[in-house]
Amino acid sequence: MAGQKKLTVVISQHQGKNPVKRQLEEELAMACMMDPEIEVSIVPNLYDLSHDHSGLLFLKGIQGDVVVLSWLFPRATQWILDRTGVKGKAGTVFLVGEDDEEDEDQDEAAEKNPDAIGTLDVPNRLIYSIDLRASKDPQEFLAEIRRIVEVTSTETVDLMSWIQGEPKKEQLERYLNPQEIFGIGSSQTGSIAEVEAEEKVSRRWYPVIDYDRCTNCMECIDFCLFGVYGVDALDRILVEAQDSCKKGCPACSRVCPENAIVFPQHKTPAIAGAAGEVAGLKIDLSQLFGGGDAVEMAARERDIELLRDGRDAVGLAVGIPKRQANACGVRDELDDLIDGLDDLDL
Repeated sequence: MAGQKKLTVVISQHQGKNPVKRQLEEELAMACMMDPEIEVSIVPNLYDLSHDHSGLLFLKGIQGDVVVLSWLFPRATQWILDRTGVKGKAGTVFLVGEDDEEDEDQDEAAEKNPDAIGTLDVPNRLIYSIDLRASKDPQEFLAEIRRIVEVTSTETVDLMSWIQGEPKKEQLERYLNPQEIFGIGSSQTGSIAEVEAEEKVSRRWYPVIDYDRCTNCMECIDFCLFGVYGVDALDRILVEAQDSCKKGCPACSRVCPENAIVFPQHKTPAIAGAAGEVAGLKIDLSQLFGGGDAVEMAARERDIELLRDGRDAVGLAVGIPKRQANACGVRDELDDLIDGLDDLDL
């Protein structure tokens, strides 16, 4: 089988132990196993993987096109992978959920936002991100995978791994050689129980930057007072200290003028990475008519975390963009909307 053209399918597990979700993962994995044109692997939730987890090392080793099924919006999956060095062009996926819509390819995204800094060193391969919440029927996912198999192929080695998954014993005995698959960062015995004990993941919370929207305005680094953001050698914004982020706080995403900051586990689709948001129009009208706006909410969320750290609240006095006090006098849609609402004397 070595050298045969196959499509790699990766199933990213749900964070919890929901039996319905696990059953869907298992049914998809078993069906893919029986397809001679597919290599299938299971990894923990992408968002929770540390830089040295063998699941991430496996993902980095995939050379060709890949299908990634996860319990996340496709945009979140794409940029989590990009952050970890697993790069590629977004492949077109037809199976999408109610809160999302078909992702635009990178050329269209760049055309809509020419100021976006984009990602770097993208290899000539496709990553198809599929949201496992898009359907409850495994056959719909399998049909989409088969469609992708028909339009693309991948040169791979004869490798199929289950990393911290929950396959049946007979599946492991039939398809795996634990000493080879779990050799990275695991015990030399190859014991599945020992590997799982060593590689347990915990739930994490940190921002993920969508570089197809980010304009490097640095408003996030000015706003965040917890040292989460930094810049790289090219002076591009990056998430420098993921674990310094305050669990449950999405405040920086609310002040980003391009909606480029994603918190994949947030309950609000727009913050969690749902597609279709209008760049530059960062406002929640229901909150506005209720007496507040996104920036005020962000300041409140930040103050809560400051107080929990034993620090002083700063409100709107620190790191809040002065949208109207623009030195160039350039106005945007949000400025016009705010002025129009002011004229209504609400």
